[in-house]
Amino acid sequence: SPKNPQQKIIKRVIGLEGDFIRTLGYKNRYVRVPDGHFWIEGDHHGHSLDSNSFGPVSVGLLHGRASHIIWPPNRWQRISPSLPPNRGPLDTEEEE
Repeated sequence: SPKNPQQKIIKRVIGLEGDFIRTLGYKNRYVRVPDGHFWIEGDHHGHSLDSNSFGPVSVGLLHGRASHIIWPPNRWQRISPSLPPNRGPLDTEEEE
């Protein structure tokens, strides 16, 4: 968490440095992710403390990658990389 680096949070990476992102309620509608940063979002927009709240996050705060759900046991599964619909970097050629 950029607000408290001692706290670990799990978020989806939506954009990497240099990507243009259409934000969901951040102070700017569009953001270019600065060098050395990434854009993260939770799965529950509006109820998640993520880049839409605090902006791009330094890659230095990244600790690992979630690969599996292990709790509760009835949800055990491998996590496949995916983005929610309409999220992710903008195709700058489309936006022009």
